[in-house]
Amino acid sequence: MGKTVDELRNEIRVSTDRFEREISATFTKEDLAAICETVGCDIDLEPLPPKPNMRAGILSEIGVREDDETTDTGRPFRKAELEAIANALDK
Repeated sequence: MGKTVDELRNEIRVSTDRFEREISATFTKEDLAAICETVGCDIDLEPLPPKPNMRAGILSEIGVREDDETTDTGRPFRKAELEAIANALDK
C-alpha cells in the first residue's frame, strides 16, 4: 500500500530539514520555501512569495509541468505531485 498524503508531506518536510507534523497540515510558506531551496527553484524568497508561485516553481523545477504559471496552483499539492516531489528529493 502506498503512502498517505500526510506521510508524503512529512517525508518531504524531513528531507528539507523541517519538522514533521503530528496532525494533517498543508505546507506553510516556510515549508514551501525550504522545498524551493532544496530543489533549486529560481525564485526570490525574500520576502516569501505567495504559495501558488512557490508551488508552481517547485513543480516546474522537478519536471511535473513545463512552466511556472500559477493558474492551477492555488490549491495544496495533490498526491501525485507530492509523490513526484518526494522522488525528486530522494535523488
